Amino acid sequence: MKTGIFGGTFNPPHTGHLIVAEYVREKISLDKVVFVSSAVPPHKQDLDIVEAHHRLEMLQCAVQGNRYFEVSDIEVRRGGVSFTVDTLVEFRGRSPDDHLYFLIGMDNLRDFDTWKMGEKIVDVAEIVAMTRPGFKQENFGTKHKSEIVLCDVPEVAISSRDIRERVKTGKSIRYLVPGSVETYITRNHLYR
Repeated sequence: MKTGIFGGTFNPPHTGHLIVAEYVREKISLDKVVFVSSAVPPHKQDLDIVEAHHRLEMLQCAVQGNRYFEVSDIEVRRGGVSFTVDTLVEFRGRSPDDHLYFLIGMDNLRDFDTWKMGEKIVDVAEIVAMTRPGFKQENFGTKHKSEIVLCDVPEVAISSRDIRERVKTGKSIRYLVPGSVETYITRNHLYR
């Protein structure tokens, strides 16, 4: 089985996440994409992030209706700082015969060499870097450059940061997030 692992903070998950995941799934013929929300993201510990259980619930809402998408609570259940290597090793242990693909935004490649056990990440899963507006392949300087597959995805200029700001200032987030996620944010008074 070809399994894509799409990790992130998802604070909140938005339609851009879903669009690029679906595009990569089709482009490299993945059997499924598993969204993994971090408990505490190592590179974003200083940001205002809603509780992990809310981000996990919003992800569940977001992927409803797509039989190829799943949500894993592996990092939230584990707690503490979420390191990609730990998650991928656990996925490998659960399904040793699966071919794992780690989906990452190209913007995150700038810091990839600082990630915990980057060598192990590359050994456990194939890295699929999704294009992002404003980031070009020649701009990332990771020593693993030759081991990374570049996947052109539609340029969707939606950001979680912008969505949080729009909620905070009372602006609409309709169509930026799935309707079920918008309802969840409203019902739980998030990002106010």
